[in-house]
Amino acid sequence: MKLFNWLSLALALTLAPLTSANAQAVKLGAGTYFLTPKGGDNKMPAARMRTGAASQAAAQTNQWYSSLIFNDKPEALFVQPLSVKAVAQGWELALPQKEIVPTERRDVEVHYPHKNHLLIAPAAFEVGPAQLAQTGDWSVEVSMARGSDDLRATLTRGSPFVFFKLSRGDVKIKLPEPAENLAPQSNPQVLHLKIKGIDYAVFGPSGTRWTANSPTEWTGHLPAGKTFVSAAALPNADAATLALFQRHAYAFITDTRVDWRYDRASSQVTTSFKATSQTMDGPDHGPLLGLYPHQWFNNPLVATQLGPAFDSIRGKIHLIAASEFQKTNNYTGFVPYWPGVPASSQQAELMDLLKSEKRTARRMMLQQGAGPYWQGKGLLRTLKLMDVAEQQGDLEGRDQLLEMVKKRMEEWLSGESSKTYFHYDASLGAVGAYPEEFFTATQINDHHFTYGYWIRAAAEIALRDKAWAQKSQWGGMIELLIADIATAERGRSDFPFLRTFDPYEGHSWASGIGLGASGNNQESSSEAINAWAALILWGEVTGNTRLRDLGIYLYTAEIEAIQYYWFDIHRQVFPPEYKNVETSMLFGGKYAHNTWWTDEPRQIKGINLLPITTASMYLGADPAYVQRNLAALVPEMALYDQFGKRPSNAPPRDIWQDIFAQYAALADPVKALSQWDRWGSVEIGESRSHALHFMLSLQHMGTPDLTVRANTSLYAVFKKANGSKTYLAYNAGSTPMQVQFSDGTTLTVAPASLGRTP
Repeated sequence: MKLFNWLSLALALTLAPLTSANAQAVKLGAGTYFLTPKGGDNKMPAARMRTGAASQAAAQTNQWYSSLIFNDKPEALFVQPLSVKAVAQGWELALPQKEIVPTERRDVEVHYPHKNHLLIAPAAFEVGPAQLAQTGDWSVEVSMARGSDDLRATLTRGSPFVFFKLSRGDVKIKLPEPAENLAPQSNPQVLHLKIKGIDYAVFGPSGTRWTANSPTEWTGHLPAGKTFVSAAALPNADAATLALFQRHAYAFITDTRVDWRYDRASSQVTTSFKATSQTMDGPDHGPLLGLYPHQWFNNPLVATQLGPAFDSIRGKIHLIAASEFQKTNNYTGFVPYWPGVPASSQQAELMDLLKSEKRTARRMMLQQGAGPYWQGKGLLRTLKLMDVAEQQGDLEGRDQLLEMVKKRMEEWLSGESSKTYFHYDASLGAVGAYPEEFFTATQINDHHFTYGYWIRAAAEIALRDKAWAQKSQWGGMIELLIADIATAERGRSDFPFLRTFDPYEGHSWASGIGLGASGNNQESSSEAINAWAALILWGEVTGNTRLRDLGIYLYTAEIEAIQYYWFDIHRQVFPPEYKNVETSMLFGGKYAHNTWWTDEPRQIKGINLLPITTASMYLGADPAYVQRNLAALVPEMALYDQFGKRPSNAPPRDIWQDIFAQYAALADPVKALSQWDRWGSVEIGESRSHALHFMLSLQHMGTPDLTVRANTSLYAVFKKANGSKTYLAYNAGSTPMQVQFSDGTTLTVAPASLGRTP
C-alpha cells in the first residue's frame, strides 16, 4: 500500500476556520495540523537554492548535500572520497587527507578536512550561485547558471569523479601550488597533476589541448560541441590506474537508484545499487563506482570486482568497474515487548518499583523540557512501564498507563493547545512540532529522532487498541509524521524521499540544513534505530506491509552502518591513532568523541545506546565489544576527574546507570544485575521497572542469538550458556500464525499475542 500523498489529502479536505493566531488549520481524522506556525513561533527555513526538477519536488533536507539548498555560499560537501565546495568562481575539488587532532580530553579527533583543492571554472564566463537541479538516490546535479551560461556538476557518493558540463567555451584549472602535467604527450586530452603528494587528473574529450597559463593555472581548450570534462583524484600514480580512470572518465553518471527487497521467508534484505550513465566520448566502458567498507567487506557478490582503493574517513573505498552491485543482510528481528519474568529473588523488587512508578508516571511523562523530543521520550518511557505492568499481570495498571499516554498524545495531535501542535510547511515539504526544541523547525534537525518516539508510542497503543490507530481517528496524524521521515517515493511535492536517510552510506543524518565545515552529522545512532523499529511495528500492526518492509530495510541498513562507522567492530574504519572504542559524533569529514551538550564520558557513550528497548538487541551482536566498550569508561572517567572537568553542578557520578546496566546485560546479565542499583541514576526516557525487567528477562532467557532467523517480522531468539534457547514471536494478525525458525524450531502464535517456546 502506498504512503498517502498528504499534501493532496490536505487540500482535498475542508479547511477549518483560522485560529486566533491566524494559523490555518487542517483536520486529519480526529487530529489537526496547521499550515502556518501559531503566533510568533519560528518558521522553517526557505530552500531557495533549487532549480529545475529539484525546485518542483519537496526539499531534500538532512542529506550530505543539503547545505547547497539553503545557502548561497554553501559549506564543503564530503562526497567521499572527494570533497567539493561551490565558490564564486566555480568548484573546489580535493581529496581530504587524515589529520589527527588532540583534544583537551586527552583523546583525539580524526579529521579529513577540505583543503589544498583544485579550482575548476569556465574560462569564457562567470558562474552564478550553486543551485540543486536534480537528485538521484546518491548523486546530485548542481547548476551554476548566470543568464544563458551554465556550469553543471554531477557529484556522486563514492565516485572519484566530478562530471562537468559547460554551456560554452573552455575550462580553467587553478592549483594551490605549481605543478607540471605528468600525462605523456601521446595522451593530450589528459591533464595529470601532483599537488601536495596527491595525484589529480582532468579528462577532456578527444581533441582537447591543455596549456599552462602560469605555474598554477591551466586551460583546457575544448573542441567545438564537446564542452565537458571530468575531474578526479587518483588513489596512486600508477600508469595502470590512470589508464583505468581514463577508460571510465567519459561515463557521466546521470542517475543513481537504490532498491531494497525484504524476503520474509529467509529474513534477509537485499539492497541493489544502480548507476545510470551517458557516454560522452569514445567507447562505452560504464562508470567506476566506489564502495564503502560496509558494501565490500564480507560481500562475496563484489569480492572479485574490487580494484584500487582510497583512504577515507570511512575507511577504504574500493573502486569497481560496474554500473550496479548488490548486498544481502540478515534482518535479526525484535518483538514489541518481552514476556513477564517468572519468580526470582528480585521479582518482589520489580513489583515494588512498578507500584511506585505507576504513582509518579504522569509527572515523569514530561520530566524535562516542554517540546516534542522530551515529550516523545516521556511517552515511550510510560509505555515501556506499561509493558512491564501488563506482562507481570497488572492489567489495571496497564489500562491506567495506556489511557494516560493516549490522552497526552491526543492533546498534541488535536491541535487544540496554543503551544503544543504540529505544522506542515508546504513550500518545504516538512512537518515541524512546537514548542521547538533542538532547532527541529528552524534547521529541520532530528526529525527521525523526535518523531521516532511518537511513532513508536503510537504503534504500542495500536497493539492494544487498533481503533485508536485508524486514520479516521489518530492514525492519520501518525502517518503524517511517518511520511515526514520515511516517504519511499521519489520526486513528490509534499515530502522528500527518505528525508534523513543516506542510502549509500547506509545511515541517517541529523542536521536538516547541513551547517559546519565538517559536513553533516549524526550523534545518536540508537535513536535512529528506534525510529525504524517504530516503522516496522506500525506497519505490521496496521497491515501496511510496504511500510513494514521499508522499516526493515532502514533498520537493517542503519544497524550495519553503526557496527562499521560508530563502533568499528570489524576493525576496518578507525585509524590506529584513534584510541577511543567508539565514535559518538559522526560527521562527513571527522569523528569526534563528544556530545553537543557535554563532554562527560558516560553521556558521550550512552547517547549511542539509548533508548534501550527490545529493538536494541543489535547492541549485543559482539559481547566482547560490549565488555571492551564498558571497560573504556573507567579510564575515561578518571581523566575527566583528573583534569577538573566536573563542574559544581555536575550530574551524578552514576548518571544513566540504568542504560549501562541494560547494555552490560546483553553480554552478561548476571554481572549486570550484580552492579545494578535500584536507587541509582535513571535516564529520563527510562524507568527503573523497565530497566530491571529488561535485565531479569535476559537472565532468564539468555543473551540475544542473532544467528537464528525466522519467517516473520517480529521475532527474537535468546541463548543461555548451557545452549538452551528461548524463541519469541509476535502475531499482529487476526488468525493463528506458524513461525519457522532457521534452526528448525517451529512456534504457533495466537492472534494479537506474543508466543514463546519453551
